[in-house]
Amino acid sequence: MGDDLTAAGTTARDLTAEVIGRLDHCPDPRLRELVTGLIRHLHAFALEESLTEAEWMAGIRFLTEVGEMCSDQRQEFMLLSDTLGLSMLVDQINHGSRGSATESTVLGPFYVEGSPWRINGDAITDDFGAQPLLVSGHVRDTAGRPLVDATVDVWQNATNRLYAVQDGGQSPENLRGRFRTSADGAFSFRTVRPVDYPIPDDGPVGRMLEATGRHSWRPAHIHFIVSADGCIPITTHVFDSASAFLDSDAVFGVKGSLVRKLAAHDAAAETAPAGIQGSWYTVDIDIVLQPDP
Repeated sequence: MGDDLTAAGTTARDLTAEVIGRLDHCPDPRLRELVTGLIRHLHAFALEESLTEAEWMAGIRFLTEVGEMCSDQRQEFMLLSDTLGLSMLVDQINHGSRGSATESTVLGPFYVEGSPWRINGDAITDDFGAQPLLVSGHVRDTAGRPLVDATVDVWQNATNRLYAVQDGGQSPENLRGRFRTSADGAFSFRTVRPVDYPIPDDGPVGRMLEATGRHSWRPAHIHFIVSADGCIPITTHVFDSASAFLDSDAVFGVKGSLVRKLAAHDAAAETAPAGIQGSWYTVDIDIVLQPDP
């Protein structure tokens, strides 16, 4: 459509310029820059796609439904950002060059602040299911120095594919915990092997995925937020290498460096750790933080 007239004597380009011009007195320079860019790209999108009134109204209804789906237990806008790849794009913009530091990935919509403090070696669940998992690791800086008293905040889903925040049948503290690293930067905890799960698909984001021929599955993973004095915090995952969805994560969060093979152990051949019966799995993780300049 280009410069087609939007009103007598007024082109689309004129209209965009007028809307942006109304921001001249915005007192916050960064806000003015962001809103200007948003207006410019929204107008360009509408022109490029020759957006019809029906399509525009469908978009309005969709975003309205996304907002109506949000609650203290569910963040549908975060889910929309994740599934459109915007969350990972923002992650790459802000953390794309980390050198030898552990790579970051999406926060996801199920993080809850204030997980219980636990002691290294503790279990973060009362139900190990058929596949207990022992997680151990160290937190270091990029020079290889162990980081003492670093905070390791972890959360994951249960074997029913739900996080505690989604499931009234789970304790609110199930499969969540915060740990402090020891003098050598070590941490450890006992849990259950995470499973692949679909993101919530009973709302507008789920309908968007279905309409565009996409699935809603995420590969099995454990979430980590790791922080230490003098370092840049990291939000990351550890992915199970056995997952079938590593190459098609619904939120584009997989990075090769975050994939780990979980080692299998058999009680018939080895002495099981305390509280574990039968077979179990282990994984050891190094998390490297970048010093804050």
